[in-house]
Order: sequence, then C-alpha cells, then structure tokens
Amino acid sequence: MLSASVLLASCADMMELALDLDELAAEAENASKNGGEPPIPRNVILIIGDGMGVPQVYASVVAARGNNSAFLRFPYSGFSRTYSLNKYRTDSSAGGTALTTGHKVDNYHVNWAPDSSRHRTIFDDAVAVGMSTGFVVTSSVLDATPASTYGHVPYRKMFDTLSLQMSQCQHSVMIGGGAKYFFPENRKDGTSPLDTLLRRGYTLVYSMDSTLNFKGDKLVSLLYEGDPLTEPARGDVLRPASLKAIEMLDRNPKGFALMIEGSQIDWACHNNDSAYMHAELADFELMLNAVLDYAEREGNTLVVVTADHETGGLTLPDGDIEKGINNPRYLWGSHTGCMVPVFAYGPGAEYFSGIHENTDIPNIIRWLLNL
Repeated sequence: MLSASVLLASCADMMELALDLDELAAEAENASKNGGEPPIPRNVILIIGDGMGVPQVYASVVAARGNNSAFLRFPYSGFSRTYSLNKYRTDSSAGGTALTTGHKVDNYHVNWAPDSSRHRTIFDDAVAVGMSTGFVVTSSVLDATPASTYGHVPYRKMFDTLSLQMSQCQHSVMIGGGAKYFFPENRKDGTSPLDTLLRRGYTLVYSMDSTLNFKGDKLVSLLYEGDPLTEPARGDVLRPASLKAIEMLDRNPKGFALMIEGSQIDWACHNNDSAYMHAELADFELMLNAVLDYAEREGNTLVVVTADHETGGLTLPDGDIEKGINNPRYLWGSHTGCMVPVFAYGPGAEYFSGIHENTDIPNIIRWLLNL
C-alpha cells in the first residue's frame, strides 16, 4: 500500500502536470486568436550537459573567449528546477526521467513511478507517430541519462536488465560505451542482448571509423568496453558521433528526436578537477556548434540544451576574460539543488524562456511536436 506522503506527492505531481499543460493550451489558444498557431518542428534535439549548472556554462563561455562560445548562439534561455520526487538534490536517473518523461520520480529510479508503474518517454511518443529516435553519450549506454530514453527500472545500476531493455527498444541509433555489459560471460543471467539486437536488424560496431562509415538504418556503436575515456584522451568523439546520428535520423521524412549527452562534465566536477571539466566543456562546445550549424541549415529543428543537475557547487571567484582563464572553486564532490540553465533554438524556442520545472521541458516538446 502506498504511504500518505507518496500519494500526496503523486497527486501534487499530477496536478502540476495538468496546470503546465493548461498553460500551454492557453498559449496555443492565444496564438490562434492572433492569427497564428504554435510551431511544429520537424525534429527535436535534446542536449544534456550532465552536472552543468550556470557556473559551468559561464566557465565554458570564458574559456571560449566570450563571443566564440556556442552558448551565445541561443536566442532564448531560462532555468529548470531539478529536485526529484523524494529529494532536494536529484541524481541523474531521476533528473533524466524528468527530462524524458515529464514526471518526477525518486532518486535512483529510471522511468519508474512510486506505484511501480512505468512512465512513457517523449521518444516512445515520437516513435508512435513515425519519427526516428536515438541517443549519443560519452558514458556507458547503460548509464542513468541514456537509460532514461529507453529503460524502466527501480534502481539505475540494474545493468543486466537495462541492457535487455535497450536491446528491445525502438531507437534507430545508439552510441556510447559499456560493451562489457552485453557479453554473456560478464552477465549474471548468461544471456546475450547483442544476439537480440542482431536478430532485430541492428549493425553492431566497436570503433569510431566503423561508426562514421556505417551506411545502414539501425546502428549500435559500443566504442569502449566500459565507460568512454576522458577528453582529450578519447579524441573528438561527441561531435562526429552526434553528426552521424543526425545524418542517419534525418532520412526519415517524418522527423526525429535525438538525445545527446555530455556525460563527463558531471564526473569532472565530482572529482573537483578543473582541467578535466574545461576539457569536457570544450568538447561540448564543439558538438553544440555543429548541432546548431545543422539546425540553421535544416531550418525546422528545435534544439534544447539543459542539465539534469549541477555538480560540485562550483563557483568562479576570479579569472581573466581576455585570456579566457577561470579560477574555479568547488563546494564539495556531489550534486547541488541549484536551478540549471535552459537554452533553446528553433521553432518553439521561446516557450523555454522563464523558470520551469524540469518536467515542463518534455511536456513542451510533446506539445510542440503534437505528440
């Protein structure tokens, strides 16, 4: 039986969602009265900088020498409140769930409600209307954020279950690390999700060259046995992998929904390692510029950039603007409850301005895509 506190939290979450959708409906009605309709983008690219709060973004802007930063290309920005259903400080699984489903859940849960029901994602909804979907990450493909695009588990480290769920999902392209979790000899259940993927028509590759040279429609690229290497040791991976995913998904005339994660900004800030953080942010900037270049050329792609939470309690007490130097300081080695930034470009970008719940982001995307 559910406790009173869980029931109250669940009811509050549902009422909040209903109010959010009512507000969006009112905006659509006003647009219609004024002779317009809310835009319907052909594609949406949701980009998550794991652990990337306002200080991390500004560190990136400074390091990129100001006007060279991709973040300054976004015409609209806002903030997202990141708390989970049961904690002031969210973890990445609850944060990822909020950003992909529109529901707050307890920490460590992936698309898993308090009553054990499973939340649908915007990627499920996109597939249902004929769109193509996928993800690109610099973590294991089973890590919390990518898992939130396809998985449903009560604990984020149920890797055997998540790999089976991934092998049965509808994504057209999945790129990241974590190959070791897919081989029978490394699994408690002795099964092979790779066999399931092969039977379902996916091509499996294990290198960037093979990824970039792939010509088919269904790809799983497991670039590392465990988690991907840190930047710069892994080289330029996030940008070309993201462009490859876009190239594949863009073939669908009905459009696509893609999630891209700069996973290791979070890891760097957990370690309070400024050089590591700056390298990951520079890698993130390369990808952002490439995605925005595509969106500008294509003309009907919504790009939304945000974070699941801030990590490290980062502050920037000093630095040098002209030299592109930051002198970061950290509060500790864990997440904080601070709001995180939201940036948007393309059709409907204006609806991401202001202060939102993290759950608003996928619901606005649903509304704009008419899902």
